[in-house]
Amino acid sequence: MQSFNPPDVLLLGPGPSPVPQRVLDALARPTIGHLDPRFVALMDQVKALLQWALATNNAITLPISGPGSAGMEAVFTNLVEPGDTVIVCRNGVFGERMRQNVVRLGGSASIVDDDYGQPVDPDKVEAALKANPGAKALAFVHAETSTGARSDAQTLCALAREHGALSIVDAVTSVGGIRVDTDAWGVDAIYSGSQKCLSAPPGLAPLSLGQRAVAAMQARRQPVSSWFLDLSLVLDYWQDSAGGGRSYHHTAPVNMLYGLHEALLMLRAEGLEAAIARHLDSHRRLRDGLETLGLELRGDERWRLPQLNVVTVPEGVDEAAVRHQLLHGHHIEIGAGLGPLAGKVWRIGLMGHGSRIENVDRVLAALKQVLGR
Repeated sequence: MQSFNPPDVLLLGPGPSPVPQRVLDALARPTIGHLDPRFVALMDQVKALLQWALATNNAITLPISGPGSAGMEAVFTNLVEPGDTVIVCRNGVFGERMRQNVVRLGGSASIVDDDYGQPVDPDKVEAALKANPGAKALAFVHAETSTGARSDAQTLCALAREHGALSIVDAVTSVGGIRVDTDAWGVDAIYSGSQKCLSAPPGLAPLSLGQRAVAAMQARRQPVSSWFLDLSLVLDYWQDSAGGGRSYHHTAPVNMLYGLHEALLMLRAEGLEAAIARHLDSHRRLRDGLETLGLELRGDERWRLPQLNVVTVPEGVDEAAVRHQLLHGHHIEIGAGLGPLAGKVWRIGLMGHGSRIENVDRVLAALKQVLGR
C-alpha cells in the first residue's frame, strides 16, 4: 500500500464543496492539546464566528464533532423524549431522516407531506399544529438538499411559537448560501454542517439552541439517551459554567476546528450579504446556460436554492453515464437524484468556494461536450 493522493476534482455536487487552499493550509498546522489554553481561545473565536454566521446571540452555539447528521441527532436527542409528539415536515429525504430520529427516540411523528421539490406548505403545518395540541416541536428542513427547494423558515417558526411548539430547523445547506436569521425568525434549535456553503471539510456540525430549547432540555424527565451527544456534558467543555475551568468530555477534532475557524474568517471578510449575492449570481448564470443547452431546472423559481440546482435529465439520456464522463473525462463531480428523483435529475451544487462564475462556465462547457456525444 502507498500514500493516498486524491485527484484534483471540482466538487459541484450536493456536498462536500471545494475547500479553499487557505483552509487546507490551516488543517495542516501543528496539532495541540484540546485543553491547551491557546486552543480554548480559538474555541471561543469559533463560537463567536458561528453566532455571527447564524445571526444569533444564543449562548449555546457550538460545533458538534461529527457531520451535519450528528448535529441533527444531537438536537433531536436532547429535545425529544419518549411520548413526545413532533410535527415533522417531509418534502425530501432529509425530512424523512428527521422522522426517523423522532421515532427512534420513542416519540410520535405527525407527518406533513409535500411533494419533492415543493416548499413546506404553511397551511398544512398550521392544520397539523391545531390537530396536535401540546406538540413538543415542529421540525423542518430549511434548504432541502435532495430537491433544491427552500421553505419559508420565518413563517414556519412563527406558527410553531404561536402554538407553543419548539421549532427545529435543518440548515445544513443554508448557512453561508442564503439568509439565515436565527434570532429574528424565532428559531429555537438549528443545526448545519461544515462541508456545504461554509467550505470547510466534512466533520463538524454547528448548532445553536435558544432559551426555549434550553428550558426544554433542562426540564427533561429522563437523561439524554446518547452520552456523546448529551449537550449538558458537551457544554462543560465548550464553556466554563461552574467557574472551575473547562472539563474534558471528548478529544475534540483539533485540526478540523482550525479549518472551520479559517473558513469562517474568510466568510466574515467577504460578508454574509456579499456571499449570498455571489451564490445568486452563480445560480442565475447556471440557469441561463442550462437553458441554452435545452436543460431545465426543477421547481418553482421562487423557492429554488441558488446553492443546490436540480436539473431534469432529458428523455433518453443516461444520467449516470453523463456523471461518469464528467468525473473521469472532465474532473467535475455532480450529484445524482435521491429517493423518487433517483435517475431523473442531476444535482449541481454551487456552494461556498465552489460558487464562482468560472466554475459555472466550466461545468456548462463540459455538459455541452458530453451531451453532444
